[in-house]
Amino acid sequence: MRILILCFVVSLLTAPLLRAQDLSKYRHFSLGMSQTKVLERTDQKMADVKVIQGRPALVQEVNWWPPNVPGTSFQSDAVEQILFSFHNGELYKISVTYDQTSTEGLTAEDMAKSIAEKYGPATNVVPEIDSAKNDHYDATQKPVASWEDAQYSFNLVRSSFTDRLGLIIYSKRVNAEAELAIAEAVKLEEQEGPKREAERQKKQTDDLEVARQKNRKIFRP
Repeated sequence: MRILILCFVVSLLTAPLLRAQDLSKYRHFSLGMSQTKVLERTDQKMADVKVIQGRPALVQEVNWWPPNVPGTSFQSDAVEQILFSFHNGELYKISVTYDQTSTEGLTAEDMAKSIAEKYGPATNVVPEIDSAKNDHYDATQKPVASWEDAQYSFNLVRSSFTDRLGLIIYSKRVNAEAELAIAEAVKLEEQEGPKREAERQKKQTDDLEVARQKNRKIFRP
């Protein structure tokens, strides 16, 4: 009897965990995927990838607009755009923008309930938060609800400009590394900027002198 009671209690405690899904996954994408794999699944090329910074770590982004294919079973995708962010070739953040017509009339509570059906109950619901105090979000986005574990953060956010709802999903560890790398890149730019500008001006002056010497020999009035 004691064993049966213990098993029952354990099942009650673990039931929410069993219902919860892997927070690192969104549709056919998983945090930690290689950049090559993401480009293959979105039918894009390296030329579509934007380099945010090259050192001390390589940070890149690529936008993807899911195609809507007309047909008898055509249904517009609720997702309008997905921004994939990479740190040294590894997918560490997924930012989702929903099509406005697909979410028209839906409240933040409606969206949170829909997400909870797949990812389990939200671990945090925040109607309003000062996004300027949260480095994980763009200044134009405010978190509404979040699903978190030790490794990943899955967030429903609202745009401050358009009031539209979207998702930001990221690896806590890699996101912290990327933010640190971006901050270090800014410092490097500030430190090396004057030297590069001086080198640019010197090259411009040298090139002008080479052209001057060449034209002095061949110019005829």
